[in-house]
Amino acid sequence: MGKVNCVVAQGGGPTAVINGSLYGVIVQAMKRQEIDGIYGAINGVVGVLRENFIDLRKEPQEVIDGLTFTPGAALGSCRYKLASEEEIGKVIEIFRKYKVRYFFYIGGNDSMDTANRIYEASINAKYDLGVIGIPKTVDNDLLFTDHCPGFGSAAKYIATSVLEAGYHARGLYEFERVTILETVGRNTGWLAGASALARRSSVDPPHLIYFPEVPFSLDQFKEDVKRVCNEIGGAFIVVGEGIRDERGELFSLKNGSSPVDSFGHVFLGRAGDFLRRFIIQEMGLVAQNIKLDICQQSAAHLISGVDIKEAQMVGEDAVKYAVNGKSGVMITLIREEGSSYRCKTSTVELSKVANRERKVPRPWINEEGNFVRKEFIQYAYPLIQEEVKVPTREGLPLYVKLHNYRVKEK
Repeated sequence: MGKVNCVVAQGGGPTAVINGSLYGVIVQAMKRQEIDGIYGAINGVVGVLRENFIDLRKEPQEVIDGLTFTPGAALGSCRYKLASEEEIGKVIEIFRKYKVRYFFYIGGNDSMDTANRIYEASINAKYDLGVIGIPKTVDNDLLFTDHCPGFGSAAKYIATSVLEAGYHARGLYEFERVTILETVGRNTGWLAGASALARRSSVDPPHLIYFPEVPFSLDQFKEDVKRVCNEIGGAFIVVGEGIRDERGELFSLKNGSSPVDSFGHVFLGRAGDFLRRFIIQEMGLVAQNIKLDICQQSAAHLISGVDIKEAQMVGEDAVKYAVNGKSGVMITLIREEGSSYRCKTSTVELSKVANRERKVPRPWINEEGNFVRKEFIQYAYPLIQEEVKVPTREGLPLYVKLHNYRVKEK
């Protein structure tokens, strides 16, 4: 077959370790004699359509190594849905032009859908293309994998934030009775639940956690807050941005509409503020809202050592599976049985993952729907372990940037 080229791209919202998977792809591809060009597509599949490729072989080794502790999408990302069969066909023709034999897409649900459509188009076009999806999402909502790279570091950051903000809040209960912290999670509460890792005693925050998986009742919420305030003096509440009422209406949208992306997903992030106003108006208590927003996805100073190792592993193994003939699959993490935590990789068909979500199991949430059970803690605790040493300069993290050496058409 001779030497061929590969393309790697990043899609969706970045995580603190998304570049760890990019690192894994690059270092493993460099070890394979059958792979010549290692190209990065700028801004995901949009970069492919624009033929906007960079030559990752030309990047200095210190930059490649620095990807393991640098947040954000080093290649740039996108939230773009391929609009037509013609557009998908164009992707295949561009890969033909650049002699691309392998395509690696690092992303979440929507990116797996894009990868699957490209895979199916390659079959229809009779073009031999290895398409591998590499899981990435802080939401932890991809099916058929024990967890997703990116979740562990975001969980570590949220638990730490709750721990620290909890110390702040308890010193002001007499004046600011209620604190609400909102996490991302459109339809799943994995990150909201991870805040429970901060709790070391019954009086420690968080006191209440609310999940998109459980219908949210304002009446019950009011009673929950009243009870906790009476028992402890104040309440620290964590809420997933995607909480819905009994009719399925998002609390993030109760005060107006919100823009949508090309996949039709509404931009959320106002549930905590709605509840803050509710507490002030209906309960007469002083309340504040903490919105971690993109900090949950980019807090590289609190990367989980376990998380970055697994992010690199899924990137490296994606290349191994591809050169061994796998295509149309996503890499998965399988938790091995035993007294100590370990994971290995496997694969699942992209068609089984695309546009589907893995929710927090209802038995892992208490009967009242306002906290986790021990099964959740046992699941999440190993994923936040170990620390990563991030180099600094003048007291601040020293991250890297790719030089973006452009690939010329061959």
